[in-house]
Amino acid sequence: MRPKKNIIFPKHLQIMERLGENIKLARKRRKLTTVQVAERADIDRTTLYQIEKGNPKVSMGAYFNVLRVLGLQDDFLKLAADDTLGRKLQDLDLL
Repeated sequence: MRPKKNIIFPKHLQIMERLGENIKLARKRRKLTTVQVAERADIDRTTLYQIEKGNPKVSMGAYFNVLRVLGLQDDFLKLAADDTLGRKLQDLDLL
């Protein structure tokens, strides 16, 4: 049996690329090198490079560790925090 491929559409890849760019800019604003961030996040420098490119195949844990090093770990809690569609579906169920 073949392993499932994780397909991400181009418009969604653009979102990942923007996230990577935002992380890269945050690192640069803090005047941290890729070596410093990678060591503090306990990841390889190549993994950090992939994160800054927005590679969706990098684990969520690696993204979190980089955000933690940059002091942005609370931003992680903002993901899916405002579930507008889910709330609408829930409200429809209540009727």
